Amino acid sequence: MKCASLLTLMLLGALGASQAARAVEYTLPASGSRLVGQNQTYTVQEGDNSLQTIARRFDTAAMIILEANNTIAPVPKPGTEVIIPLQLLLPDVPREGIVVNLAELRLYYFPPDGNTVQVYPLGIGQLGLETPEMTTRVGQKIPNPTWTPTAGIRQRSLEKGITLPPVVPAGPNNPLGRFALRLAYGNGEYLIHGTNAQSSVGLRVSSGCMRMFTDDIKALFAQVRVGTPVRVINQPVKYSIEPNGTRYMEVHRPLTQDETQNPQTMAYVLPVGYAQFANDKGTDRVMADKAMYRRAGIPVVVSSGATSMAGGQTPVLSVQNGTPATANEARVMQ
Repeated sequence: MKCASLLTLMLLGALGASQAARAVEYTLPASGSRLVGQNQTYTVQEGDNSLQTIARRFDTAAMIILEANNTIAPVPKPGTEVIIPLQLLLPDVPREGIVVNLAELRLYYFPPDGNTVQVYPLGIGQLGLETPEMTTRVGQKIPNPTWTPTAGIRQRSLEKGITLPPVVPAGPNNPLGRFALRLAYGNGEYLIHGTNAQSSVGLRVSSGCMRMFTDDIKALFAQVRVGTPVRVINQPVKYSIEPNGTRYMEVHRPLTQDETQNPQTMAYVLPVGYAQFANDKGTDRVMADKAMYRRAGIPVVVSSGATSMAGGQTPVLSVQNGTPATANEARVMQ
């Protein structure tokens, strides 16, 4: 199965997390709306020794925090104010089952009740071993999985001087964690699973599978059933015209295909309908172009005549001590 990367193997058992992840659950917006949540600010504290530490505190990805804050250091100094990107536009797909947007490093789960959506950070396939786009379903639920390295993974490990065992048994040192969802795609080689390398969640590090924080995969595993629909998409550019007429764009850095590409400057494959949206008189084209250039990873207002904040960002809530402020449309799942 195309799951654990060499990085995972080097970190076997070494990167346990000190704080439990907490999924963010949003109430679905009204018909015709895609905007949920509210961004927050957090002041870096003593002991916040990396962006990954802060990201895990709010169950998001360090890469998304980097997008939103642009010039922030990988190890921000205490007192630094950081935007926590918890406002987003839902992907432009049916709101059912599991939706993975690779460009966001996020997994969306739409429970069958139809009233909420849960959002989780993900680790995905590394350069050259990308997680493929697909429309499939959950084919199997596997508690306490074992891991059988593929021939390719074994060879890449040997090239680094690491000899892998034929099978890694279930347990705390297993790169698949405690729970795995096998997707009914191809030969079943792609999984959504946990990991023993918690700091790898939110990065492009796997051999194609999708990895989640321990508590996140436990929560997801408990809810989904075999047959749950799964869509893996790649939508770095999202846009919406909200019921009140406000226009938003959420632009993420695209996934690079080789080491020479710069995700801040490389061209996009634009979604169907974007040209009409951008050229419509209701859209401020200058603001839209700025959003495409800035690639902030959070919704920004691009309505004509809008009196926006810096960069078109919507207001943020302040939050401290690791407890996300709760807006009326979102709650934190403990």
